[in-house]
Amino acid sequence: MFHRPRVRAAALVAVVAAGLSPTAFGAAADAVPTSVPVQLVSITDFHGYLRPPSPADGGTIVGPDGKPQVVGGAAYLAAHLNTIWAGQRNSIFFAAGDSFAGWPFEVDAHADEPTVEVMNALGVEFDAVGNHELDVSKSFLVDHMANGKCFGKVGVDSCFTDSTGRRFHGADFSFQSANIVDAMGRTIVAPYTIRWVSDHGRAYPVGFIGLTVPDTPVGSTSFQPGLKSLDPLESANAAAAELTRRGVKAIVLNMHEGGTDASPTYDNCVNPTGPAIELARKVTPQIDAIVTGHWHTAFNCNIPDPAGNPRPVVEAANHGRLINEINLQLDRRTGEVLRDKTTSTNHAVTRDVTPDARIQRIVDYWTAAGARKYAEPVATITGDFTRTANAAGESTFADLAADVHLWTARQNGSADLGIVAAKPAVGSTALRGDLLVANSNKPGDADGRVLLGESWEAYGYGNPVLTVSLTGESLDAALEQQWQTQPNGTVKFAPLAVSGNVAYSYDASRPVGDRVDPADVKIDGVALAPGKTYRVAVLAYTVIGGDGYTAFKAGYSNPVRNNTDHETFAAYLKAHKTLTPAPLTRMTAK
Repeated sequence: MFHRPRVRAAALVAVVAAGLSPTAFGAAADAVPTSVPVQLVSITDFHGYLRPPSPADGGTIVGPDGKPQVVGGAAYLAAHLNTIWAGQRNSIFFAAGDSFAGWPFEVDAHADEPTVEVMNALGVEFDAVGNHELDVSKSFLVDHMANGKCFGKVGVDSCFTDSTGRRFHGADFSFQSANIVDAMGRTIVAPYTIRWVSDHGRAYPVGFIGLTVPDTPVGSTSFQPGLKSLDPLESANAAAAELTRRGVKAIVLNMHEGGTDASPTYDNCVNPTGPAIELARKVTPQIDAIVTGHWHTAFNCNIPDPAGNPRPVVEAANHGRLINEINLQLDRRTGEVLRDKTTSTNHAVTRDVTPDARIQRIVDYWTAAGARKYAEPVATITGDFTRTANAAGESTFADLAADVHLWTARQNGSADLGIVAAKPAVGSTALRGDLLVANSNKPGDADGRVLLGESWEAYGYGNPVLTVSLTGESLDAALEQQWQTQPNGTVKFAPLAVSGNVAYSYDASRPVGDRVDPADVKIDGVALAPGKTYRVAVLAYTVIGGDGYTAFKAGYSNPVRNNTDHETFAAYLKAHKTLTPAPLTRMTAK
């Protein structure tokens, strides 16, 4: 039976508001010579992996013996937590970001609510804001996920019935970020939280500062034009100074930014590198331990602070594969962390234990709900939409995706054209599958029917469609970047698909960089004007240069965020109901 032990302490808010110190919670037991043990237990980058991840999704991890161990799954995570918590009186359980906004269909199709139900049941107390916590919007994080506010149609778009038969009520835990602020410069959530632990009638505060990877406001999935990031080092130091002024002597940095090391195993530290490691070497000595995430790596390091005193710097992989445990010892008299008595361990969430029955019931409930969602019909197609390109580089499915981009942008304002990277210069395309007329033989399918799950699998990777301003000159430069010379001298063709109101031709016999004449690019029948500004609907990943078309990143301005790719595609299919592949006449090779 899963049991989450409680931290035996009062909430800090009332204490600090009253100006009280830890000693106000009881007389000092000076006759007791021992230090105060505090167990910090954390996970990171859970990403909604309620079910055990497959080997392709990181379902194994290399153990101390150099051999892979099969790991992950929320019910197994709960079983291991029970073991780690056994006999601990002062235990604090938290997450280091990217807890939701993951990739499993059953989670995404239910507005990430299944993840929150599991994390509530596990007893998570607080979570650093990761980049993926902002994959939808600030309101989605603060109003929906934290406070349970519904959007759209209840039971269809949000506020689904959970495994207990009740409506989604939001997280029982809080979120922190000291460096993500709104347009007014205000942090979007609290910069830190404080928990109290007790020993022999006396209470001691432990402060936890949240940090978010700094490129979140301009990142691929988390692109949020209305937010900005402050310097992480300055933000952490300022929060630590404020906690110190409030009498908090034990401080932990809970940071969604990471690093890596050269060790192949999960509980070691060999030549660590990365932004979290660099920050760990610089951030104030007032911070006693640093928990990191974001990189999906595993290490357990001790790195000296600027004063030369070692402190743990850890990362516990991703997808529920590892649990980190830091054991602090507080000086009973001062509440300071005794660094020389601090230990840290990464524990593998192996599947050789009995999965927790309560958590397994929650996972099974949402797995079944996901199967029902997958089978929901969203549209009918009269012909195959495939990624197979003709001689000019055009395909029916890429054309459809470009049409989707233009359509969704126009639901949210004005737009002149839509673009999608059909076969990017680098990385992988958002076009992940084909839509075929033939029955897939999956539950609920029929010839010509497109299921919600099929649409989710065919297009998108959780990326928002942006509407950005680009000059005709920048658009022409982007079109020219469809041909890129490789290190071996060959030329790679990385076609960009355009919406149905656009047609262009190119001459592949001309030099790279001079294959598209702006006069041959027609938008609504009018030639591309180099000096004119156009509103272009395109994925954020393309805009920030992730696909290898640097002209987008160099030239865009005035971004507006629309819906994310999976949701946009499903909405388009539902709105159009019956679709027929358009003729391949948008791209022409001379």
